[in-house]
Amino acid sequence: MSAASFAEAPFRDRVEAGIALGEELRRRRGRSANDLVLGLPRGGVVVAAEVARALRAPLGVLVVRKLGVPGHEELAFGAVASGGLRVLDPRVIEAAGLDAATIEAITRRELAEIARRERLYGATTRPQLRGRNVILVDDGLATGSTMRAAVRAVRTGEPERVIVAVPVAPPDTVAALAQEADEVVALLTPEPFYAVGAWYSDFEQVSDHQVRELLARFQGPASDDPNP
Repeated sequence: MSAASFAEAPFRDRVEAGIALGEELRRRRGRSANDLVLGLPRGGVVVAAEVARALRAPLGVLVVRKLGVPGHEELAFGAVASGGLRVLDPRVIEAAGLDAATIEAITRRELAEIARRERLYGATTRPQLRGRNVILVDDGLATGSTMRAAVRAVRTGEPERVIVAVPVAPPDTVAALAQEADEVVALLTPEPFYAVGAWYSDFEQVSDHQVRELLARFQGPASDDPNP
């Protein structure tokens, strides 16, 4: 089911979802000087920008790429994140009949795309994570494979806490991620879930240019108004 199938989707767009998510996080946690918000490109960065604004926290990006089954790329058999960390789903690999050579070829391709995006976003230097409350934000979760890879990648930086925050995700994905992260915040946990885009009236693709603009806008001291 697509977003067009809903007369009124809960979120108008990613900005509105980010505002609501930021307000919920501030209500639950308040603000902390140790907070660091990392958005997952591309759509997650738009949501993360509003979360960073609400928390008056720095905004960064963590590039994670889904590993898709050939011919059915929307079906993830795993994910890779900045730093080369890889998470695989043995059940999907077995069901799809993927061999080791195919898995490695797809992994290499996605790692190359991660490197390209990091250069494009100016994110080749990893932010200091030790002792921080890292809030990982995406525009929604389906299987959660990319976010799982993100959580594990961030853990290697020895943060104080890892918090996953999204506008919408299915209940079973939230439960699974709760085993990986210190906290999972999802505004909506609908069942049946359909797809992330079903819960937005406007779910247009976000461009690399938009991501660069948002990251540039939030450079420097955090405030309620990130505009230069």
